[in-house]
Amino acid sequence: MPELPEVETIKNQLKVKIKSKTIKKIEVKLSKMVRDTSVVFFKKMVVGIKIKNIERRAKLLIIHLNNGYSLVIHLKLSGQLVYYPSLEQKKEKHTHLIYYFSDNSCLCHNDLRQFGYVKLIKTTDLEKFFQQQGLGPEPLDKSFTLKKFKELLNKRPNSKIKPLLINQSFIAGIGNIYAQEACWGAQILPIRLVKSLTEKEIKKLHHCLIKILKLAIKSKGTTAADAHYIDAQGREGSYKSKLKVYQRQNKKCFRCSQKIKRIKLGGRGTSYCPGCQK
Repeated sequence: MPELPEVETIKNQLKVKIKSKTIKKIEVKLSKMVRDTSVVFFKKMVVGIKIKNIERRAKLLIIHLNNGYSLVIHLKLSGQLVYYPSLEQKKEKHTHLIYYFSDNSCLCHNDLRQFGYVKLIKTTDLEKFFQQQGLGPEPLDKSFTLKKFKELLNKRPNSKIKPLLINQSFIAGIGNIYAQEACWGAQILPIRLVKSLTEKEIKKLHHCLIKILKLAIKSKGTTAADAHYIDAQGREGSYKSKLKVYQRQNKKCFRCSQKIKRIKLGGRGTSYCPGCQK
């Protein structure tokens, strides 16, 4: 599933490619991709409308329109948003929704697993929608200080740290990849309880989370094995080459040379180094 760095990458690219363009036509090939409203109403409120801005909240991409509505897109497990400069776009078997723009460019929403969606929401209702989703703070906001991180952790003393990091109500946008990488960076076992963490470990974990997310964005995200993520230009993210533990089980740790192990934690595969993560 695309996490914060992947959605942020797509957001940054689409701000350059489609901001200020007018949606000329929408082709909906799979109606269930449009949630909470009819396809007819969806098209009525979107076609002929100009794109005002593109933002991200957690793992959600938000396309603001200049008519007071916004498109909220969740890519879920296998969703892709790919921009093509002309109508002669590459035809994908799993392209379920296409936005055509007045300059003959288009944006294709692909989804192999068909779990993703787009919702049409009044822009003034977005904050209420985010609250209903129970989204926590953004880890790259200036307000996400070490003090704030400690306050959040103090509310969950008996939680295991790695499952807590991917809990969207705790921190928004972090998923399985970057939670594992942050734990490795901070040399913390993913199964550790929050109350067992020292001040030094908390400080290091906070630092690693922010550093890794920023580096992943710089690398245009992670396209790991069995992943469907590509950016808005149809390219794979290059952070895969920088991964330290994710999908590296049975390989040598880059820090201490012990073999990376993999366990199930909170129903998710979790890799760690038994040698240097304590």
